[in-house]
Amino acid sequence: MSKKHARKMLRRMASGEPVEVAPTIATMTKLARLAAIAQQFGYEYADIRQGGGPQGNGYVMLIVPDPSPEARARAERNRAAYPNASDGGALPPLDPGAVELLKARITFDITAKYTDRQRILLTAVGAVPLALPIGFGLATGVTAVVITVAVWAAVMALIPVGLRVNRRYRAKCTALLQAAGFTPVTDPTGRMRYLPPGGRLPGHGNPFAAGSSS
Repeated sequence: MSKKHARKMLRRMASGEPVEVAPTIATMTKLARLAAIAQQFGYEYADIRQGGGPQGNGYVMLIVPDPSPEARARAERNRAAYPNASDGGALPPLDPGAVELLKARITFDITAKYTDRQRILLTAVGAVPLALPIGFGLATGVTAVVITVAVWAAVMALIPVGLRVNRRYRAKCTALLQAAGFTPVTDPTGRMRYLPPGGRLPGHGNPFAAGSSS
């Protein structure tokens, strides 16, 4: 995890407002570690969506202030212990177990974002701009159309593999979260989420509506 991203996030958190975190290369592990640092300073992971990065195919994570007394006390302790964390000073150490649970939550949220049918439709639409340049870059006329259709069909043929991988990741995350006492809940949009013991859904219907980019 880049300390630069962590410190930039901490500086934005000073506003006390929801913050969107979108590293250029946003792996689940990197996002989980950033979320774990945010927890040390009074924020909590809220949600994740696609759309980050220069090409718009990365991830954007939303963190929001955690109003619980435990979070406020933890933030006060860490601000006192690491007063320059946002400006080049030391960052608090992270609990590997907490990071793994955050990674499982984030991974579950992104894999459960769409139904299988929605994923098929998104792939079908998304494969068109991929297939067109290939087909018409290699040939013209009818031949270009045939190549374009062939490339599109090849992408669509990979969908069953992608769906199986998605289900496997989701099942693995579900098992880990349930073993840790996390509870499945349905958010206002009808999406299933997992909350820690005693936790509640951050934000409302569309929590990203109030986010600020980082």
